Amino acid sequence: MSFSEDIKRQVWDKARTEPGLDENMFRKDACGAWIMWEKYGNRENVFGWEIDHVFPVRLGGDDNIENLRALHCLNNASKGDDYPSYMAAVTAEGYDNIRKKREMTVNADLKEKLKHLYNK
Repeated sequence: MSFSEDIKRQVWDKARTEPGLDENMFRKDACGAWIMWEKYGNRENVFGWEIDHVFPVRLGGDDNIENLRALHCLNNASKGDDYPSYMAAVTAEGYDNIRKKREMTVNADLKEKLKHLYNK
């Protein structure tokens, strides 16, 4: 999928910042994995990231900014069309990303917003 630079920036801005690091360069995704702004769409890079549809398009989700978030490429691939629970593949340990499978669940506040947005 192709997203505008404006949408990419809005999604990036929703990812977690870390004290002491340049927030324009590094963030953490919802699974705790490091992502790097300039590695957007680069599945070959350890910091590559993509835009995830939290409530999957296949289930009726769309490109509403509330439904979009930055996820490490491997976490996005592992999540697929699962909702609200999904498997994460990568998290951070210090300043390194490590492969670690973990079951994740979309947080309650976001689930509530999406419930109202998609009437599901």
